This record gives sequence, C-alpha cells and structure tokens, in this order.
Amino acid sequence: MNLHSSLSKKISEIEIDKSITISGRVKKFDGNVVFSDPFPAPIGSLCLIKDTANKEIMSEIIGFDEEHNMLAILDQSSNIVVGCRVSLFDETGLLDIDDTILGRVTDAFGRPLDDKPILNMKEKWPLLGKTMNPLKRKPVKNPLDVGIKVINSLLTIGRGQRVGIVAGSGVGKSILLKMMSKFTDADVVVVGLIGERAREVGVMVESLLDNENERKITVVAVPADRSPLMRIRGANRATAIAEYFRNKNKNVLLIMDSLTRIAHAKREIGLSLGEQPTSKGYPPSVISMIPNLIERTGTSDNGDGSITAFYTILADGDDTNDPVVDTARAILDGHIVLSRLNAQLGIYPAVDLTNSVSRVMTEISDENHIDVATKFRSQVSLYVENRDLLLMGGYVQGQDPMLDDAIKMWPKILDFISQKENEKTNFSDSIKGLLNLYTSE
Repeated sequence: MNLHSSLSKKISEIEIDKSITISGRVKKFDGNVVFSDPFPAPIGSLCLIKDTANKEIMSEIIGFDEEHNMLAILDQSSNIVVGCRVSLFDETGLLDIDDTILGRVTDAFGRPLDDKPILNMKEKWPLLGKTMNPLKRKPVKNPLDVGIKVINSLLTIGRGQRVGIVAGSGVGKSILLKMMSKFTDADVVVVGLIGERAREVGVMVESLLDNENERKITVVAVPADRSPLMRIRGANRATAIAEYFRNKNKNVLLIMDSLTRIAHAKREIGLSLGEQPTSKGYPPSVISMIPNLIERTGTSDNGDGSITAFYTILADGDDTNDPVVDTARAILDGHIVLSRLNAQLGIYPAVDLTNSVSRVMTEISDENHIDVATKFRSQVSLYVENRDLLLMGGYVQGQDPMLDDAIKMWPKILDFISQKENEKTNFSDSIKGLLNLYTSE
C-alpha cells in the first residue's frame, strides 16, 4: 500500500514538457485532403505541414480515424509529398480581438490586408462562438435604421433580426449592401466578403472605408481563389467578431456576402470526405452548417447587445427554390428578394415587395404604420398583376376602383421606392414619407 501511494505521488509530480511537438508524417495527399499519421488533436485544430521547399503550409484537421488524421490545406500553393512532417500548431480555436479591429481589413486568420500595421489585439474570443440559452434571449423590440427608405418603411428590420437578401447576378446586391453599411445607425458594422471576386472585394472595401463611419466598420475578406476551408473560416471569423461586440452590449450589423459561396465551400469539403450528394449536389453537412452559422447571430442572452444579420443568397439563374435559398429562408426572420425586372426598369434598390417579407415588422411597428404599409404593398401587387393588361390597353378605368387607385398612385409609388446610391433616408423620414403618400391624397 505504501509502495502504491509512493508511486502515485511520483507520477503526479512528473511535469509534462509542453514544448514537445505533437506531430506525424504525410501518408497520402489527393490534391485536396492530406492523410497523415494519427496524433491526438480535435477537429478544427490548425497544423503546419513542412513541404519540400521548407515552406510551412497551414492546414486544418477535418476528420480522423484509427489510421489517419485528415487535413485540408489552407494554402493552395504547396509542394506536399509523402513523408512531409505535420505538426500541431493551435488547438484552442480562439481568435485575437479588441476594438482596434475597427477600421481594418483582415483575412481569415486576422492578418491585415490593408497595408496598415499588424494588429496586436489583447482579448480572445472562440472562433465558433459560445452557446446561448434560447429561453434567455431578448425579444426583438426596436427597429434598426438601415438608411434605405423602402426597407425602413415597408420591410422594417428589428435589432437582432436575421434577414436573407435573395438575388441573381447583376441586380444591385452589392450597392444595397454598401448603402446599408454606410447609412445604418448600428454601433458596429462587420462585413464578411466570402468567396467573391477579388476585384469586387477591392471596390467594396474602398467604398466602405472611405466615409464618415469608417471607424465603426471592419471587413473580413476571403476572395474566391482561396481554399474552401479559408472561406468557411472567414465566415466563422466575421461572425465571431460580431459576437464579441454584441457581448460588449453593442448593436452590431453583420453583413455576410455570400451565404451561397460558404455553402459551396462546405460542399467541396463534404464531397472530399466522401459524403453522398443530395439535392443539387449538396451533401447533408451543408444543410446542417447553415443553421449553425445563422443561429449564432440575433439578440443576446446576457445583455442588451444584438447582431442584426443580412446574408446574401445567390439565386442561380434567378431560381429562388435552390436548396440553400430554401434552407436559409426557413430559418431566417425574413427575406428581401431583388427583382431583375425592377433592375431592368431602372428601379433601384430593385426590391420585389410582392415576394419580400419581414417577420418581425408587426411586432416593432405601430398600427398606423402597418396599415399604410399593407395598403402600399397591396397596390404594388395589384398593379404588377395587371401590368400586361394595362400595357395592351385591355383595361378601361372605372371597372375596378382598387385598381384605379393603384394606377393613380403608381408614379408616386415608383418615386418612393427608388433611392440613389449616395442618398441616405433615416428611419423617421422614411416612415413620414410613407404616411404622407396617403394623407396628401
């Protein structure tokens, strides 16, 4: 018994040398996934692979079994061969963060992309966020001013709401995002430019950081030519930054452009791991990832902070029944559809009011506002349904009083929903302008 106690004491006194590197060797590489010797590290851990040119390639563990650790490389230019050393770099899943991130443009790892000094941030926040109690989350009570007349008045957005912007290509999505980022009254704006063209990223960043609100905006940019894991990490990083500021009781506007590109990145990884494709080639992991990402935003469970999130969703070929569109629409608190027809008619922002909805508008707006907004939307719907008939001269005024009112109001409706790119309309002016349309009849 004494021998056992003595042995236990000696074992407890042994100090593990933390400087020992946990590592293995590359066994196989198929161009996308590295298979290495198994070593203890959780999924999501970052590792370094030393290639034949002595360059250290960053990678991330995406799976493991008894025979291999599976890693996705985060740097596409690499010379990896069998036998290259793989060493564990970071398994904490924490990112550096503090207020100095505002006014800056960074990549998926927080490295500056704006030619400014390297950030030396003092605080930490988990990349994948912190779990919240859904029963303790604050309700959405107050409207958020996004500076855009048609959204403020007819699709009123609440602080802590999650909204999808569904659009095809070339209908003014990027301009709408820029307007919201510059005109909003949110305390902090976090913009995630994920999987977009490098040229578009440059134009967007230049526009965002060249206005009076520059000091409250931060951008995470991961262009389309980066690896799929970098794109997913960029989305998680942008969300984590928004969570950090929400935890400091700030009202945050998070703009993610685009959720579809993130889903495409997850599809690449899922197919590489052997998942079976389902609808339109998307494996099940994509459908489960979207709610996990979106549910991290919204109101807080322990303070007054909030994250109001806008996710752009690309409707390829203007197909609004895409699996990503359907999944996002089911979990979001509303969606704004941009119409190609409106864009072709020169109506910008090209918001399709007949197919757009804000699910919290009735809870945060007064009764008079809701009544007038409902009347406005019904007139738009009635006019659009009968547009072809009117153009052919097949309708005689006087047959339908409601349609007659819609025809009479149509020029005023077009003028109200149109807004120039550099024109800001605050929340109170938006509501006042809507009410005045009908009080002046």
